[in-house]
Amino acid sequence: MVRLDDLDPSAPFQSQLLTQDKGPVVLVNTFVVPEGGMEKFLELWQETARYMKRCPGQVSTQLHRGIAGSNALVNVSVWESAQALRQAHANPEFREKIKGYPDGTVSCPHLFQKVAVEGVCVA
Repeated sequence: MVRLDDLDPSAPFQSQLLTQDKGPVVLVNTFVVPEGGMEKFLELWQETARYMKRCPGQVSTQLHRGIAGSNALVNVSVWESAQALRQAHANPEFREKIKGYPDGTVSCPHLFQKVAVEGVCVA
């Protein structure tokens, strides 16, 4: 089973899912997988990602793995809204899939929105 930790305790992930956002949100979810659990994690993440791709509102997803033998991974997933992600998470199919992740896996999900910085990036 996955343990959820909040990246920013002042804005817990569960409360972020309840926001009435305007526009797209980016889910950045950092995972730390216990030693020996990577193969199982990747198999289940692939199943979960395929489920998410079928959900209304998902725009894209990309998984990144730490280098030099790291057991850390980062999923970056773009959603049309926090509401769309909330609905995907509430589905019993999703709930069942996450039960299979290796014991000791830690997940640290957080929602973000683009920020415009003049001369550097656009929102």
